[in-house]
Amino acid sequence: MSSKGGTALSRRNYRLASDTDKPKVTGIVNEKLLSDYLHHVFPASSKQGPASAAYRKTLTFQDLGAHLEKLLAEDNVTEESRDQIEGCLGPSTVVLDHSSGFEGLLFVDDDLLGVIGHSNFSSIRATTCVYKGKWVYEVLISSQGLMQIGWCTLNCRFNQEEGVGDTPDSYAYDGNRVRKWNVTTTNYGKSWAAGDIVSCLIDLDEGNITFCLNGQSLGVAFSNIKTGPGVAYFPAISLSFKESVAFNFGSRPLRYPVEGYLPLQSPPTTDLIKANRLLGYLKTVLSTSIDTQEEKLVERDSGTWQIQGDPTILVTLAHIFNHFAPLMCKVYLVEDVLMNFLLSILEGGGSVEEHPLIQQLLDLFWLLMEEHEVSECLKQLMMSLLRAYRFSPIIPDLGFQIHYLRLTTAILRHEKSRKYLLSNVLFDVLRSVVFFYIKTPLRVKEAGLEELIPTTWWPTRFDKEGKDERDTREETAEERLRRRAYERGCHRLKKRIEVVEELQVQILRLMLNNKDKGTGEASRYIFLNKFRKFLQENASNRGNPTVLCPPEYMVCFLHRLITAIRSYWDEGKRKSPGSISSEDAYVPPQLFYNGKVDYFDLQRLGGLLSHLKKTLKDDLAAKANIIIDPAEIQATSMDDLDEDEETGAAQRPSGAVAMGGALARPSWLSSPTLGRANRFLSTAAVSLMTPRRPLAPPEKVKVRTLAVEQRTEEDIEGSHGNDGLLLGRPFEEPDQPITEKSLLEILDGVVMMYNLSVHQQLSKMVVVSDDVHEYAVALKDTDEKIARCPSRRPDILEELQKSQKVFAEKLNHLSRRLAWINATIYSKDKMLDVYWLLRVCIRTIEHADSTGSLFAFMPEFYLNVAMNSYSALKNYFSPSNCMEELPGYEDTLTQLAAILAKHFADPRIVGTDIKDSLMQALASYVCYPQSLRAVERIPEEQRMAMMRNLLAPYEQRPWAQTNWILVRLWRGCGFGYRYTRLPHLLKTKPEDANLPSLQKPCPSLLLQRHMAELLSQDKDMAASFLNSVLNQLNWAFSEFIGMIQEIQQAAERPERNFVDTRQLKVCATCFDLSVSLLRVLEMTITLVPEIFLDWTRPSAELLLRRLAQLLNQVLNRVTAERNLFDRVVNLRLPGLESVDHYPILVAVTGILVRILVDSDKQGILRAASVLLSDPCFQLRSIQYLLGEGDVGAASADRKHFSLHAYTDYISTEEEQKVEQMLTFLTEESKQAAASTAPTSEDDLCPICYAHSISAIFKPCSHKSCKACINQHLMNNKDCFFCKATITGVEDYTKPASS
Repeated sequence: MSSKGGTALSRRNYRLASDTDKPKVTGIVNEKLLSDYLHHVFPASSKQGPASAAYRKTLTFQDLGAHLEKLLAEDNVTEESRDQIEGCLGPSTVVLDHSSGFEGLLFVDDDLLGVIGHSNFSSIRATTCVYKGKWVYEVLISSQGLMQIGWCTLNCRFNQEEGVGDTPDSYAYDGNRVRKWNVTTTNYGKSWAAGDIVSCLIDLDEGNITFCLNGQSLGVAFSNIKTGPGVAYFPAISLSFKESVAFNFGSRPLRYPVEGYLPLQSPPTTDLIKANRLLGYLKTVLSTSIDTQEEKLVERDSGTWQIQGDPTILVTLAHIFNHFAPLMCKVYLVEDVLMNFLLSILEGGGSVEEHPLIQQLLDLFWLLMEEHEVSECLKQLMMSLLRAYRFSPIIPDLGFQIHYLRLTTAILRHEKSRKYLLSNVLFDVLRSVVFFYIKTPLRVKEAGLEELIPTTWWPTRFDKEGKDERDTREETAEERLRRRAYERGCHRLKKRIEVVEELQVQILRLMLNNKDKGTGEASRYIFLNKFRKFLQENASNRGNPTVLCPPEYMVCFLHRLITAIRSYWDEGKRKSPGSISSEDAYVPPQLFYNGKVDYFDLQRLGGLLSHLKKTLKDDLAAKANIIIDPAEIQATSMDDLDEDEETGAAQRPSGAVAMGGALARPSWLSSPTLGRANRFLSTAAVSLMTPRRPLAPPEKVKVRTLAVEQRTEEDIEGSHGNDGLLLGRPFEEPDQPITEKSLLEILDGVVMMYNLSVHQQLSKMVVVSDDVHEYAVALKDTDEKIARCPSRRPDILEELQKSQKVFAEKLNHLSRRLAWINATIYSKDKMLDVYWLLRVCIRTIEHADSTGSLFAFMPEFYLNVAMNSYSALKNYFSPSNCMEELPGYEDTLTQLAAILAKHFADPRIVGTDIKDSLMQALASYVCYPQSLRAVERIPEEQRMAMMRNLLAPYEQRPWAQTNWILVRLWRGCGFGYRYTRLPHLLKTKPEDANLPSLQKPCPSLLLQRHMAELLSQDKDMAASFLNSVLNQLNWAFSEFIGMIQEIQQAAERPERNFVDTRQLKVCATCFDLSVSLLRVLEMTITLVPEIFLDWTRPSAELLLRRLAQLLNQVLNRVTAERNLFDRVVNLRLPGLESVDHYPILVAVTGILVRILVDSDKQGILRAASVLLSDPCFQLRSIQYLLGEGDVGAASADRKHFSLHAYTDYISTEEEQKVEQMLTFLTEESKQAAASTAPTSEDDLCPICYAHSISAIFKPCSHKSCKACINQHLMNNKDCFFCKATITGVEDYTKPASS
């Protein structure tokens, strides 16, 4: 018989050579018994009439071939080919038209059935059209974004704005917006989700188009469509950027066939009948045994059948497989015949191990089929399983998903098949990560969640910030019952999901098996190399949609992988008690520098790897005994050019992406079909050629290492005298076994996965919980309005009741969806996984840190994951799970605090992004009482080092974050600085629920004390720190004033131009910075007043003068009547809510009170004299604080600012101090005015014209006042006037004679 690729010629021949020479009795079994057996297995068809056993011809193996050919020839029915079915035009194999039928940019898979949009709105149609009859095709939705799917005629012209459904003769359904399109659009159907199947039906006899979603009809979408001569419809789709689907025109069995409608591609009917008949013969062999003693055939249970080397049975099977094997290379037959047969074996229930028949059958496949046939068959089988798993609807018991995962597990339990699939299919051809994903149902009703969770519940009590107040004591009895019923429903759902998760972990454990070395390399090492490559594609192709693994898959994959790793890790611990348990897992630092693990082009803490190898080669030799070959240090990009081109050819079939080398080689389809998305279609230039070498080849690390694919078990695990992955152990690392080294590399990969996309997905899914909160607040608000609604207004009541119904329905839906998300993503187990990962990162960082300079080799992502996983635990997993309940929570918090405190200013870390992240993490850490206490628990030496780094001068570094940290340590101690919301906003908009909320103050007296010690002991540091703070305050406030001038001018123009929101944001930021810098000054002056008031310190007087100058400037700008500041505040512009008198005036008042009221007598007098001698000083500004001053000038329509109005935020004691200060300054200013003698202009400082000349410069003898020259010398050593370098400054007094 003819078979694919002429395999019949080379097929193994199992016919026994001695058959022809045998007399009546064969050497196998009795001739009669053999004949009965063969007739039983291969019965004559009913067409030939039932021949009785007595009359039928004796059948031997000699005649079996011809007998079987004859039986199968009966099936060659004159197949009604599609060409004979009227109504369809085009090639018999229907695919997407990649040569001319598309618009925009698209990626199309190898099989020309999957497509990914790569531009604004791309369109493509199929190669076949229909003009008569009833036809159907299916679309597998891979992403739920914007797409229009349906039918179009040949004359439809699409562009980047208009697609299928936007032109007269095209019709489309859009499940993203839940609409149908034909030039105009109306509501239709249901929303679709990734994993749904859309059936597109066209009835050209009636002129109707209908769509179905997962087999349920959505009703007739279009009727009376245009038909007749010259009108034929093509399947077509338009999709936006990164959206992906796969088509099934009939090349595989339709998932939801519709009676009366034909698929566009005819099924292979003859082959189908043949395959089913051969399968029937196979089943008979499995269920029949030959009893040679009794000379009769015995029925048996096929489930326990085993290959036992019985030649009769083997030769019989060889004949069956001679015909069956070539058929099993065809997609349609694998899915329709083989997959269904294998699934039926497992249908009886019980564990997969209880069904050994599948293992026996796979042994049979490898024994009796050609290798290329087994390979193709297994590949198609896994693809069909993956597709079935991914596109099965969610039902309450997850039955479909469990069914397909069980068969996947059974196949992967077969060692030879597992290794073949791992090596060639699971990561190379299809997205095996899909097997570990559990999709979230968008339509709660269809997923059966209403039956599973009949009672819904959501939080009803909220504090002022809209968060649920979880005080169960206040619940009503009804609420408590509802909550408990809801929790029971959630628990039932979780139990069902756990069954699927357990199967997924089983699959991973099979892939991670490292004991199956009987047939070559163990599975784990094949998996390891594929997994590394998978990570590389996701790390280096960020932004290329065809390559990236979607984050929702990554989340599930990460959790299953953690479970599998930990189970193997702890098994290893039981076998070798000296190793550490998974609870204490970490990645040893030598992995980062010995070159055994490829980190691609990921950033290291100390910069580029090539740079580190050059600069730290001596440290590597001394600390880790690693000597780097000088030739490797000089390795240039030339290494990439002479890469073996054959590897490129092997990796890639022809027809690879080739858009002038602009796009990386996509290797991981985003659509659900097989084959890589390897054709890049562009209407600008359709070029499908094979490039000379793969584009964007993976970079290879050159530190005496092998390419990922070439590593063997010995390279990873090591052997006698070879440490494998752990080569180069530094002296600081304990010499004890950790675990199997391959697990360490997988663990390292898991941390990298979290960094690549898992964290972003965790943050994204919180939206559902936020939506529940929003709707619950809205519903509560509506209920209250209904209660208050007057009876005379039934119209309002009706509208409110409508809203109430909508909100309640939405909440019912969302609370069930939230239950699903909480079970699959935010459950307690998942929280413990993320917590475990956090602890792994912390221990890894601590071990790497102990290696000194070699810490620079650590990849940045470890620090990122430590910060992000903590943030996820704190922000995403609550309120359903509480972080405080985690084991060892406080110690972990302290360890993380120590890492942040030490490394935010670590000179070994060079990347600006990672430095910023560390600073931000520390800033948020000191915001919350628990984490702040953790910072206080770290060793004193580390706390002092942290404070010293925070007090470094602000120039040439990102100082704003540092300043926020200091402010947060102070908030709660400053003057009027105990508010959680800006007090002026609560006065103007008390009803506004969306006010920016600040954390409750939690000052740290311990860290304040450290700051005071450092500033009082190190005079130089104190002077440079305060000088930089004053410089930044001067800059920030000046910028703010400049910006509000521009805003005021824009607002006063007659055309009322809108002010740019970005400008408003920058303006508000400058204001906030000014306030925070003032608060840091208040903190310093409170903790260490002598810096300003003890004039024996070299820069004290200068700092006090600069401070007075800046305070006067701020007061004058903010308190002047009808001034610029007032006018901009009164505009109440969105974005400038935080700009008001209160925050800045209270901060200034705090400083003034500290130096003029709370100091000793000498300090008060010094401060007063400096303040009053400043030419900008106005007593009116101080009176303004208490609402006194020029009250008559105040506009009658606006209430005057006064600290007396903020009694909730300013204590009586504080008010009294301000009054005392005002009285004192009033008195002092009167005395100063009386005693000041007028100064001649010639005697004034030529720089500031505010003070008398009091200093002379050496050597140039120019003069100025002390304040000006001292301030200048802090930043510059050149003379103001002649640019000579100043070597000294002496006091100058005017000679009496002159």
